Amino acid sequence: MKEKFYITTAIAYASKEPHIGNIYEAILSDAIARFKRMQGYDVYFLTGTDEHGEKIQMEAEKKGVSPQAYVDDVAGLIRQIWDNFHISYSKFIRTTDEEHVKTVQKIFKKFYEQGDIYKGSYEGPYCTACESFWTDSQLVDGCCPDCGGKVSNKREEAYYFNMSKYADRLLEHIETHPEFITPESRKNEMINNFLKPGLQDLCVSRTSFDWGIPVEFDSKHVVYVWLDALNNYITAIGYDPDGSSEQYKKLWPADLQVIGKDIVRFHTIYWPIFLMALGEPLPKKVLGHPWLLFGKDKMSKSKGNVIYGNELISKIGLDGARHYLLAEMGFYNDGSITYEELVKRFNNDLANTLGNLVSRTCAMVKQYFGGKIPGYSGTDSAPAAALKQTVCASLTKAYNLMNEYNVAEALETVFDGLRACNKYIDETTPWALAKEPDKKVELGDVMANLIESIRLCNIMLTPFMPDAAEKINAIICADATEYCDGTFGYTYANTGRTLGDSPILFARIDEKKFLAEVEKERAEKEKAAKAKAKAEAKAASPKENVPVGIIGFDEFMKVELTVGKILSCEPVPKSEKLLKLCVNIGTEDRQIVSGIAKWYQPADLIGKKVVLCTNLKPAKLCGAESNGMILAADKNDAASVLFVDDSVPEGSRVH
Repeated sequence: MKEKFYITTAIAYASKEPHIGNIYEAILSDAIARFKRMQGYDVYFLTGTDEHGEKIQMEAEKKGVSPQAYVDDVAGLIRQIWDNFHISYSKFIRTTDEEHVKTVQKIFKKFYEQGDIYKGSYEGPYCTACESFWTDSQLVDGCCPDCGGKVSNKREEAYYFNMSKYADRLLEHIETHPEFITPESRKNEMINNFLKPGLQDLCVSRTSFDWGIPVEFDSKHVVYVWLDALNNYITAIGYDPDGSSEQYKKLWPADLQVIGKDIVRFHTIYWPIFLMALGEPLPKKVLGHPWLLFGKDKMSKSKGNVIYGNELISKIGLDGARHYLLAEMGFYNDGSITYEELVKRFNNDLANTLGNLVSRTCAMVKQYFGGKIPGYSGTDSAPAAALKQTVCASLTKAYNLMNEYNVAEALETVFDGLRACNKYIDETTPWALAKEPDKKVELGDVMANLIESIRLCNIMLTPFMPDAAEKINAIICADATEYCDGTFGYTYANTGRTLGDSPILFARIDEKKFLAEVEKERAEKEKAAKAKAKAEAKAASPKENVPVGIIGFDEFMKVELTVGKILSCEPVPKSEKLLKLCVNIGTEDRQIVSGIAKWYQPADLIGKKVVLCTNLKPAKLCGAESNGMILAADKNDAASVLFVDDSVPEGSRVH
């Protein structure tokens, strides 16, 4: 029976199309999964989409569609991109899947019943982009320490998970299992920056939006995205607090969880603590990979430096895209992509080293031996001995590096072997040997060594570029290698076979032409974006034959209507019409000045909940600043404030 290997990626957030920096993780995990299959493991590879949260609800509102319809579209796009990159996943989970939702509700209830979760309230900095709460001391220059984005103050009722209850146990596990977090720098960061200073309790529910898994025993709350999303790794394979499946018992704990360095904290602190609370074993290893930068900057749509996956494939092909991403991203340091480097790496590694080696080797076998792969005489010349030693050593080193998940260095080491093959051709000059009839055996040895070297190198290329490896096997008539134990020797297994067709694997890219086309595309996109913005502005302006009071849906959606609670109220000095109110809107207290003094006394309003327009430009009325407007009906020339039921939480959006 094969030994199992369970590998997971972080699930992609279904708010927008992922760029290649996001896609890298799936390709990295795929290379590892393919390598483990090649070793003979029974691999289960999980990936998918994270589909709940405030940011998704906001994006759906902008589009004028339901959150479910929105994530259906984005999740479908993400899966299509994963398929385009030939990600060999076993399952693609969505956190809107019914089984996941039901199990997360059970997990939340279990935590609550055993005293790990308690109800409280939150007030402080919140990053919508990361869906993370922070303390003032954790902010960097007043911004989110993870993404660098702006934060806003939030105040809302929430359930909390008692992290400190398990902190010492987790610290002990990390210190006694040095392999648990890799690279070591990530482990040290978690210990020194989070565990040793003391863990704060984690917010695990929200009330200011409703796009999430409902808390069964408290209808105002939805499960916060991290407790929801992290549990996908066990819900996907059949975990259930009431009795887990045989598949779960077989696969868990995960052998490797692959994540980005920006979410190491969630996966090596919060996630293990959740598992401890469930009484389940922890993952064997969590790999926190670095980022892929555009030049020296993190990819950002707002910066205009984003490259998307399908776009990259269209420019340099699937194998070119996979090779660049896997070769460029180191184990410890951030990788970088520029169009100039993209062309250089493609031409140097794929066109010159690999493609040219296969092309000219096969051309010579066809020219000198009629396409039939010659046998080897058994006598090693000095160049042949050096070739074999270099190729076998390179492939053994690459194999060992892959066992350590050092993928970029492993791929580079395979190319060391391929470069040795090209050097061997230059040293042996087969075109010169072909001119001397008595050198036929020596020429045959050169061709046999080259074909066999290509076959061996191609075994280790398979996890990185499976499509190219399959094409090479077809060209040299090699059997696809399903199992490899890390020993590489020259067996000349395809001697006597006739070569297949030899198409050009990687045509060189004209750098000047390529960069000119990229610049042309950039200019066209910029022009299209400006035209779209102009059209939207025109569409928002009044049109002929349309009543001035009519507005479009998009314009209406710009108005933010929010439930607030009046905390205090007093007359504005020197005014008979104005009242000055302090209103809590969930995230902050707002001062509102309203012309309702003729119809309401302060005592009539304090403690009441009202609807406010919260994104009006601030205005000064009789010297008092007003940051919003209370909604009221006009009843016989008298204002009638629209009060809201007290059960509706402050900060709730009115749609």
